Order: sequence, then structure tokens, then C-alpha cells
Amino acid sequence: MKNNFGPIPIEKDLYREDNIYMRRRRRRRINPVIIVGLLIAAVAVIGIVTTLIMRRIPTKKQMDLTEYYGQTGESEAVIIIGTQILEEKAAMSGEQPYLPVDVVDSYLNQRYYWDEEGQQILYATPSELVSVPASSEAGGDVWLKDGTAYLSLDFVKRYTDLDTYVYQQPNRVAIQKDFSGISVVTANKDTYVRYRGGIKAEVLSKINKGDNLLFMEELENWVQVATWDGYIGYVEKKSVSDVQTVTMDRTFAGEDYTYLTMDQPVNLVWHQVMSTDANAGLSDSIQNMTGVNVISPTWFYVSDNSGNIINNATIDYVSTAHDRGLKVWGLVDNFTQDISTYEVLSKTSSRQNLITQLVNAAVGAGIDGINVDFEQLSEDVGIHFLEFLRELSIECHKNNLVLSVDNPVPEDFTSHYDRAEQGRVVDYVIIMGYDEHYVGSEEAGSVASLPWVEKGIQDTIAEVPAERVINAVPFYTRLWKTEAGTLSSEAIGMDTAQEVVSTNNAQVYWDSDVSQNYGSFEKDGCTYQIWIEDAQSIAAKVQLVQTYNLAGVAAWKLGFENSGIWQVITDNLSGSTAQ
Repeated sequence: MKNNFGPIPIEKDLYREDNIYMRRRRRRRINPVIIVGLLIAAVAVIGIVTTLIMRRIPTKKQMDLTEYYGQTGESEAVIIIGTQILEEKAAMSGEQPYLPVDVVDSYLNQRYYWDEEGQQILYATPSELVSVPASSEAGGDVWLKDGTAYLSLDFVKRYTDLDTYVYQQPNRVAIQKDFSGISVVTANKDTYVRYRGGIKAEVLSKINKGDNLLFMEELENWVQVATWDGYIGYVEKKSVSDVQTVTMDRTFAGEDYTYLTMDQPVNLVWHQVMSTDANAGLSDSIQNMTGVNVISPTWFYVSDNSGNIINNATIDYVSTAHDRGLKVWGLVDNFTQDISTYEVLSKTSSRQNLITQLVNAAVGAGIDGINVDFEQLSEDVGIHFLEFLRELSIECHKNNLVLSVDNPVPEDFTSHYDRAEQGRVVDYVIIMGYDEHYVGSEEAGSVASLPWVEKGIQDTIAEVPAERVINAVPFYTRLWKTEAGTLSSEAIGMDTAQEVVSTNNAQVYWDSDVSQNYGSFEKDGCTYQIWIEDAQSIAAKVQLVQTYNLAGVAAWKLGFENSGIWQVITDNLSGSTAQ
């Protein structure tokens, strides 16, 4: 197409417009992809940021307490004592918890004694024996349920200093029993105790600033704690103070034991008396004795499973001893072969018969105390032996009789003697610091090496106040004989030991490892060995009384000593020749 002004560029303009349109169209096609991509990226960034933020936000989700404490029946409750959740369960009667007597004895107060024979609980205070019969129904102090004795929580609290908390859904009983020298941390802000260490762990309990928590263990960023009302979990270390040791003020007023003790160091010797006729020899036996202030004749022994005793006490013996300034503590033993110590002590009727006979015999003879020498007690006798001592203590103190009890040197296999409980209820705990090696031992050795004796003292005073512990020393020595590979021994006194050494020209030297003179010799194809108890070895043992501030010394037995040993004991007991 033409005109006077030249050709009209319609095609060119259309071409240019098409190009512009196409470019715009291509741009419109690209933009949604970019936008979507950007949106996805933005969402991802937001998700990451949110995740990071959420990770730093502590959860406030409360833990399911049924899951935490475990499922319980409607008539039972979880027991939490201090920082421990027990497997054993309490029995519930309405809102009143009843605790199994074994739990009470093991964790709270071991003086609740189940008397199977009388179907009752006995509780020995320092001054009386309380008896509470069991009922087949709840509501009283003692509930006999399915053959198990349960004690009401109120009954336990009557004689035991406790803080208790009882909750429902689920049923649980939280008990705190330690209030002296306990380790605590204090919350320095409001915070939470969590099931595990970590801010995402579920919450057990909210803690307010200033609350005390029982300290259990310190981790890197968390502290394991227990609350007073029975939650055991973790709190952030930055939320609590450093560990402190505190003693809580208490208003509980329990009855305390008082003790009949001497105002001077005890210097006791045992006198083996096998019959009433043997009492007549007392004057001759103590003619050269000096320094001793207590004599303990072996007068009483359990004669049958009903708790009857043989009584060899005489008033004349007591009068002679008193004239010489000696207190008399009559000894009772369980050495009769045809009796069962378990049978005697586990039955309340026989146990109390034994106590009645002992106290009546002591009062009848006018003696000053009773010395209990029950040996080789099996583990199952332990709780009954302790109950015997508690009940005997009550009657002894009513009659102004000193009560002492003899114990072997502490070993793992004698832990059931429970010297700590003995020390709470008797006046004196005596360590029989001898028989380290005894008849029947597989190897020859000292009757009482000094390191062995000292360890026995250390282990005992870890449980019993030193001022009421007496250490007993041996006046006897064992002469060991090895014949054709067979080992045997006999116990001999001090003078006899010296005669053996002298007669056989034994080579003797001081063995500093055991603090005794040691000798050996050959005779008639046999080898003899002897670790001698003499003035030097006895002095070293008696000096331990001063070292550890013990109540005194005892010696087994009268008649095995030599004449000079009395002064050795007196001097070293007073410290006048202590090294």
C-alpha cells in the first residue's frame, strides 16, 4: 500500500509488537515458578527457625502419674521413702494408709516387732513394752491382711519422727524420715522438676523460688533431686543453689535411752564358774588380782527351748566380790548343745520366760549387772536377739542392773548382730577381741594380732559410741601343732606358754606385724608354733582403750593370767605408761 507520503510500515510494526508480546508472555510464564520456589524456601526457613525456637522452649506437659508411679489397685498405694520409690505397696482403708511391718522395720523404725505367737505387735520403749493385738479388719493400729501385718501410718508416727504426705489418683504415701545433716539445694527461681534431664522431659512438679529439694546427684547441666512430697526427678542446675547441709527443726519428742555406766574405766575379768561349788574358790582366785573393778562369773545358761536357765549364783560369792570392791555382772550363755537359740528367742513366751528368770536370779543374788554372751547366732536369729536385748534392757533398768553384751569382731557375716541397735539399748557393747585364729582354723596364727584387734575397734565404734565400748583381750595363747600335714591347737595360759618356750628352747622374736612374740620349735617329728600373749602384747592392746577413748577393757579369763599382768593392764588403762 502506498500514499503520497511513502509506504505505511504496518508489517514492521506488527512484528515489533509481536516480539514485545512474546517477551512479556515469557516473563509471565517464569514468574510463578520463581514465586513458588521462593515461597517454599520461605516456608522452610520459617520451619527451621520455628523448630530451633521450639527446641529452646521448655515443655510444660505434665507427666501421667500413673505411668510414673506404676499401676496400683484401688486398695493399695505406692510408698515413697526419702529418695526411693519402693516395690512394696501400702494397703489403703479409705484414706488411711497401712504399711507392711517389714517395710517399717527395714526403712523407718526397726522396733516394731511382729509376735507371730501372740499375733500382735510389740514395741519396746526405753521404759516399757507396748503390745498391740492385730485385727482382721482395718480401723485399728495393726491390720492382719492376707497373712501380713500392716501398721497404720498414725501408729508408726506415734513412735517415729516422720513427715508424711498422702495423695490420691494414684494412691501414694510419701515419707520423709531424715532431718539432720541432709544435703539439699534451694530453688533460686520458679522452675520444674522433670522426669528426666532435659527441658523437653515431662513435668513432675512445679517448684517455687526458695523451695528446698533433697539433693541426690549432680550431672553436667542438671541435678537429680527429690521433693519432700515424693517426686524424684531432675531440675536445671542453673535454677538451684549449690549443695548445702542442713538440719531441720523438729518438734517430735521421743523417749530417749539413759545408760547405767561407771564413772571410771571398766576393768573386767570373766570368771569361768561351772557349778555352785566352784564359787567357793573365788577368794583364792582373786588373791593377787589388782586393778579389776568388775568380775563376770559364768553363772547362767539357757537349759531348754522354753527359756529356762541353770542358775549357779550364790549370795556368798557376791558378798566376797563386793568386799573386794568388785561389781558382779553375771554372764548368761547359749552354749547348751540341745537347745535352739532361734526357738528360745523367736517365741515371745520363751523369750520373756528367759528374761524373767535372769532378772529374778540377778536380783535374788544381789548382783550389779547381766552380761549376755550369745555366740554363733545365725542370720535368722538376728531380729529376735535384738528384741531380746530391748526387752531385757527394760527389766534390767527397772532393777538398776547394768546390761552388757558380748560381740565377735565385726565381719560381713555378722552384720545381723546389728551393733548399732545393740548400742542404743544396752549399757555396754563388748568386743571379744580374740579368736582371730581358733581351734579348727585352716592355718596357724595369732589369737589376736594388734592390727586385727584395732580394726575390730574401729569398725565397732563406727556403730556404737566409743564411750560405751569395751575391748576384751585374751589371757590365753594357742600352741599350734603340725603333724604329718595335720594342724591342731590347744589353748594355754600365760605361764604355761612361757614354760613351753623355755622347756623346748624355742626360738622367739618380736613380730612387729602382729605386735607379739613369736616362737617355733621341732619335737618328735612335729612342728610347733606359738604367738605369745604376754605383758608386751597385752600392753599394746590395752593402750588402744586410750587411743580410741573406749569405756574400758575386759579379759578372758581369770586363771590364765600371770601375776604381773594386772599391773600392766592398770598402768596402760590409765595411760601412765602409754607410748
